[in-house]
Amino acid sequence: MTTTPRSGTQYSIRSGAYEAEIASVGASLRSLRHGGRDLVVPFDADEVRPGYRGALLAPWPNRVVDGRYAFGGHEYELALSEPKRGHALHGLAAWLDFTATAQTDDALTLEAVIEPQTSYPWRVRLETTFRLGDDGLTQTVRAVNESVGAAPFGTGPHPYLVAGPGPLDSWTFELPASAVLEVTPDTLAPIALHDVVEDDPARFDWRTPHVLGATELDHAYTDLAFADDGLATVRLTDPSGVGVQLVWDSTCPWVQIHTADLPGGAAQPFHRAGLAVEPMTCAPDAFNDAAYDFETGLIVLEPGGATEASWRIAAL
Repeated sequence: MTTTPRSGTQYSIRSGAYEAEIASVGASLRSLRHGGRDLVVPFDADEVRPGYRGALLAPWPNRVVDGRYAFGGHEYELALSEPKRGHALHGLAAWLDFTATAQTDDALTLEAVIEPQTSYPWRVRLETTFRLGDDGLTQTVRAVNESVGAAPFGTGPHPYLVAGPGPLDSWTFELPASAVLEVTPDTLAPIALHDVVEDDPARFDWRTPHVLGATELDHAYTDLAFADDGLATVRLTDPSGVGVQLVWDSTCPWVQIHTADLPGGAAQPFHRAGLAVEPMTCAPDAFNDAAYDFETGLIVLEPGGATEASWRIAAL
C-alpha cells in the first residue's frame, strides 16, 4: 500500500541552480535551495508541517482578534486556532489539500477551494503557481469569489528565510519600512501604528541595514518604500558573504517580521532558525477594518471577482 507523506503529495521543480519542494497540504513551500544552500527553513516530507512554515495564508493572513469580526451587517465567530492568545490565526487554507492542475520542470500550479462555513460563508477558489527562473522562485496567488455575496479577503506567504550558515543573530537585515504596528505584548493584538523611529529605532528601524543581534520581533510593518521598478525588497546577509532576499510589489502593502523566538529558547531545535518574512495584502486583524484609524488593506471580493498577489525569493 502506498502511503501519502504526512505533508501531502510532493512536487519538485528545478531551474539552473535552484530547486524547490512543495507539499500539497497548504500549498506549502517545503524547501528552497540554490546550489544546495537552504534559502528557507525546510521540513521533511513525512512530517506534519511545523506550524505555518511555508504555507499559503488565506482568506486572511496573520490574526483575527478574538476570532470575531463583522461584515456586510452580520457578525461572525471563527475557531480560535491560536488558543493561547485567543485569536483565529492565518486563515482557512493552510491545512487544505491542494490539487495540481499543471506542472512542468520549473513550474507548478495548485488549486483548492475554501468552502462556505458558518464563520466564513463564502466559496473562494484559490490558485497558486510556483515558478523557478534565474531570478529565483516566484509564487503567484489568485483568488476568485464564487459566491453570490461580497467576501472579505487577504493573503500572504509564511516562509522562514535563511541567510547562510551563521546564526540568525549574526545576519544583517534590511527592511524598507517606515511604520510599525504596536501590539499588546501578551496577545499581539494591534494597538496603533507608529513611525519606526518614535519608540525604539534600534529595534524597529531597519531601513539602514544592520545586524539583528539579539533583537526579538513579531511585528507588522507598512509604509514600504517601493523602488522605481515598483518592488519592495527585504535582504538578509550572512557574514560569510551569502544571503537571501524576498521581493514583492504594492499588492502587499504590509509585511510581518518574526525572529522565530520559541518558548524554551535555545533548547528548542528551531529557535531563531530563520527569519519569517510574510508579505501581506492586509494588516493583522483587517477583518475588523472599522476598528482602526489606519488603512488595513482589506480586500472586498465582489461576486465573481478576482484578486492576485505575488512575491519572489532569491539567493544573494
